[in-house]
Amino acid sequence: MSTPSKPPSVDEPLVEVTVSAPADEVWRWLRDPAVIAQWFGWDADTLPAEIEFIFVEHAVASEADRTVSFGDMPDRFELEVRGDTTIVRVVRSAPAADHDWDDVFEDMTQGWIAFFRQLEFALERHAADTRRTLYFSGSPRNAGDPLGVAALGLPAISAAGERYAVSSSTGETLAGQIWHRGRYQLGVTVDSWGDGLLIVMDRPASDRWPTGGSQAILTTYGLSDEAFSALETRWSTWWNDRFGPPAQSTCD
Repeated sequence: MSTPSKPPSVDEPLVEVTVSAPADEVWRWLRDPAVIAQWFGWDADTLPAEIEFIFVEHAVASEADRTVSFGDMPDRFELEVRGDTTIVRVVRSAPAADHDWDDVFEDMTQGWIAFFRQLEFALERHAADTRRTLYFSGSPRNAGDPLGVAALGLPAISAAGERYAVSSSTGETLAGQIWHRGRYQLGVTVDSWGDGLLIVMDRPASDRWPTGGSQAILTTYGLSDEAFSALETRWSTWWNDRFGPPAQSTCD
């Protein structure tokens, strides 16, 4: 009996953002580790080493083509100039039978989507600013408990670009703009965080994750130390009340 052949892989854009910046500047944001730290991931002691590992040691950059690939990893970044804007996309290899990334929950896939939305936000609205971030991760304590987007009271149907305002269960008013929406994650700007950005990723329940899981990245700009500390305390308390171990919070 012959062994079934592996489905062919095809290159499919995973996430694509358009920014009002020249390609040279966008390229710098993909290549300069100090600048990458203003959009990639979140504040943590390990962030510089992670950036060095991914974007320096294992990245193969082509200045001529404005592409970045990663050796054995099936990912690459591409830049495309379109008028006065630059398109930045992440391309991944996907099975030919399944081209719809929106149906895929996989950590690297969801991570690239979140990080490139952070890149878009930083370049468009905070190119000269320094961010401070908080990161939370965990699973609902009980089966049937809501995941992050629902637990926070964030809008379930508003489309990208629309304004929103909710009295969140964290005890604060969250208001701003829907930044992006996918099947498994939602990004919203938050006016009160110095025009910040909140990205929430919800993992559906599975055998490995019986109650599902949620992650939240809180990006802030220009908050005082006192305001940032209060935000961390408020969210840590709220998160730990709803999401059981292994929950974690990471900040600078």
